[in-house]
Amino acid sequence: MSSSKKILIVDDEPSIVLSLDYLMRKNGFQPFIARNGEEALVISKKEMPALIILDIMMPGIDGYQVCEQLKGNPETAGIKIIFLSAKSGKEAIEKGLNVGADKYLTKPFNTKQIMQEVLDLLQ
Repeated sequence: MSSSKKILIVDDEPSIVLSLDYLMRKNGFQPFIARNGEEALVISKKEMPALIILDIMMPGIDGYQVCEQLKGNPETAGIKIIFLSAKSGKEAIEKGLNVGADKYLTKPFNTKQIMQEVLDLLQ
């Protein structure tokens, strides 16, 4: 499978992971799952997904740190990142974009909107 079809879903909330996993499969993508920041970094380097849907508030390494590390590494800097977070304040969104995210969406999310953002970023 080409890396352009690989999507990494990073969230510690099982219902969100299940929902996004189903949505990505239904749209022809190959999803990978990470439940925390450490797993996200390992899977990103191993699978080189085209895009990561990344939560911010997680145990251990948070989403901001994951994004900074991936964008700061020449090998993984090209991976598109969508933050999907319950943090909806202006400061949180600005910080997310400043650490390198391509998009910032807030929970609860609209499946049509998130799919459209994924497709737009991967064109």
